[in-house]
Amino acid sequence: MKVQFTETVVRDAQQSLIATRMPFSDFEDILETMDNAGYHSIECWGGATFDSCLRFLDEDPWERLRKIKAICKKTPLQMLLRGQNILGYKHYPDDVVRLFVRKSAENGMDIFRIFDALNDFRNIEVAVDETLKCGKHAQGCICYTTSPVHTVEKYAEMGKELEKMGVNSICIKDMAGICGPQEAYDLVKALKASVKVPIYFHTHHTTGLGPMTYLKAIEAGLDGIDTAISPMAGGTSQPATETMKYALEQLGYETDLDSSALKKIADHFAPIKDRFIKEGTLNPKSMGIRTDILEYQLPGGMFSNMLKQMTDMKAQDKFEEALAEIPNVRKDLGYPPLVTPMSQLVGTQAVNNVLMGKYKNVTKDTKAYLRGEYGRAPGEVNKELIAKFWKDDEIISCRFADTLEPAFEKTKAELGDKARCDEDVLSYISFPQVAEKFFEAREEKESNTVNYTIEKKED
Repeated sequence: MKVQFTETVVRDAQQSLIATRMPFSDFEDILETMDNAGYHSIECWGGATFDSCLRFLDEDPWERLRKIKAICKKTPLQMLLRGQNILGYKHYPDDVVRLFVRKSAENGMDIFRIFDALNDFRNIEVAVDETLKCGKHAQGCICYTTSPVHTVEKYAEMGKELEKMGVNSICIKDMAGICGPQEAYDLVKALKASVKVPIYFHTHHTTGLGPMTYLKAIEAGLDGIDTAISPMAGGTSQPATETMKYALEQLGYETDLDSSALKKIADHFAPIKDRFIKEGTLNPKSMGIRTDILEYQLPGGMFSNMLKQMTDMKAQDKFEEALAEIPNVRKDLGYPPLVTPMSQLVGTQAVNNVLMGKYKNVTKDTKAYLRGEYGRAPGEVNKELIAKFWKDDEIISCRFADTLEPAFEKTKAELGDKARCDEDVLSYISFPQVAEKFFEAREEKESNTVNYTIEKKED
């Protein structure tokens, strides 16, 4: 039996460890080696990379994707797409979702891993449909969590729903690394008995369960796993690629991975990791094992971001208290899986509860969730909390995107010359203020370059 590997080092691994602060220049020179290493896919885009490119790295995310595709011509490129949320933190109209998928495909994306934070699959139907219309691979996600309302039987039904939707494969997305070996075995067995499409597994090493969970899932018939090259593995990232390859091959499984290529990739990222540690971007806390995450269920990327934000607020001494508040908020909100944007929503509300008092300061995102703007909650939401902000006739029960007017053409007209292409318009719709600052900085940089060139010629 062959096990396929998806390498996460330039997306989820660096998102989980260093809050997505890795510029393209850090991995450009190793992409050709990665392309020839035997990976099933390279996860390189989506998630928080889009926002981070514009906000922190002074990079056009679309240009980054095109550059990666220009080098990686053999190995499929993979992205994480938040369904109706695209790569942002709210729901967007269908016309925007469809065009975003289409432009992503045109710019080089091959595999679209699509999820909804509440497992409300009404919110991924449009993205899946457009991915298939573009002739690309649509991978539907089941966001894994534990709660009184989440069972193996329920997850198996989700798998059937995704297969009926037409997805090419299914991914079990364990954002916080809380799925244990037996749970993984039972879940994969149940899905394999329910659907015919390939099953992949994504987890994190946060709790230390990752490698054991992968092994048991593979014993149950799993088709592929997500791993990170060793210097950027462990902690809130994924289990190490080389370790999993070694263990699986020793157990008689086949992999297509080239050990010499993996050594080159590891050697490339080792000094980059050291630099991030020296700069303080990589907090040692993100590299450790946190068994209490089994209770808090906080994803790797959210853990590093929340820690950094509370440190910047000089409230790091309240970090553990904020973590302990997360399960309470999650229960009040009907046990949503903690994955973007729900992890940010719940995490921020937990911080507010600790710093300002229980629901004394309720974020606008939490209020929107209580209204139903994010979709159906898995369990029952605290009715008293809903009643604080909304009347019964204000609650939304339909798919929220059905209430939204088309936005792309209107936004394109409003932007005018500020947007040079449809991709710019999509960047603006996703992150208006951030994208506008990026456009202005781009114009200034190009203007300075032209002036410098003219001056050099005159000299």
